[in-house]
Amino acid sequence: MHLSDLWFIAIAVLWAGYFVLEGFDFGVGILLPFLGRDETDRRVMINTIGPFWDGNEVWLITAGGATFAAFPPWYAAMFSAFYLPLLIILVALIIRGVAFEYRGKRDHVRWRAGWDVSIFLGSLVPALLWGVAFGNIVRGIPLDSRAQFTGYFFTFLNPYALLGCLTTLTLFTLHGALFLALKTTGDMRARANLTASGLGVAAILAGGGFLAWTELSNRSAPSSGEGIASVALAALAAVTLIVAVAANLVRREGVAFAANFTAIAAATAALFTALYPRVLPSTLGAAYSLTTGNAASAAPTLAVMTVVAGIFLPLVIAYQAWTYWVFRKRVVGPPKPSKPSTPPLPPVSPEPRTPSAPTDPRSAPQVS
Repeated sequence: MHLSDLWFIAIAVLWAGYFVLEGFDFGVGILLPFLGRDETDRRVMINTIGPFWDGNEVWLITAGGATFAAFPPWYAAMFSAFYLPLLIILVALIIRGVAFEYRGKRDHVRWRAGWDVSIFLGSLVPALLWGVAFGNIVRGIPLDSRAQFTGYFFTFLNPYALLGCLTTLTLFTLHGALFLALKTTGDMRARANLTASGLGVAAILAGGGFLAWTELSNRSAPSSGEGIASVALAALAAVTLIVAVAANLVRREGVAFAANFTAIAAATAALFTALYPRVLPSTLGAAYSLTTGNAASAAPTLAVMTVVAGIFLPLVIAYQAWTYWVFRKRVVGPPKPSKPSTPPLPPVSPEPRTPSAPTDPRSAPQVS
């Protein structure tokens, strides 16, 4: 295996880690206006992801940095072609991060409501556009001989990419509902469990259709190692997604969340396996596609990156695992005030009697 192949696998792992971890953050944010019936519910929902969301975004930064260092032409072509979608995603993530920090700065209903909308939109927009972006990366975009993008924004809005958009939206929202069912108690837990049951059906239909389309249009030979591995990973994603929905129905939140976690990771791995050895296919001709061979950095650069990653990546993973262990317990909100009962009627005081005139003893009848 060449170092370029190793770093292609590493980037795939980084994206899978980002989707399975940031995915439930997006899902909780999308469900905020639907499951958060009052301020207590919304505060509990935000607290479930409060210790994790900023650490989860590190996977995105690392994936982008690894792509820049290991495959500079891929990074240049991708970030140039997807400039507008990626800019929109970046703005949405910034707004969402600011909303998390500023929401509790003022105890005012309209202030919190405005930031709640920001959290919702800052979660919904990336959940949609990541599916569009990766759908087009796997399908291919019009690149010329200089690796220049020759299309326009609506080039990205093809049927395959739009199905990918629905897939990431339903999978991430389901992931968030399962996470809430795992991390909350009482009525919130029950409502998250019920919501996940409905979302599971939509995720199976969208995700199953998207993976089936991917494998049917896979450019690799079906009998090749990459073709077989991609089909196997897609099948694993489908099976674990069904297991997640079934486990949620019997209220096994831990099993359901772990199964959906595996489904998202396996689906991401299936996409990258179907893409290999290309990193960004060209729809104008196979000769114009970027591959792990013609887009990789020099071997010394990859060697230095491998040593650095081997030292620091285990430390980052260990720290994040420790964070999840520390905050592993369910989030319990303050008790909600009970509805005031009808106050008892005041006791009826007896009507005051009118004092009778004193009786003259001399006028009383005499008894002999």
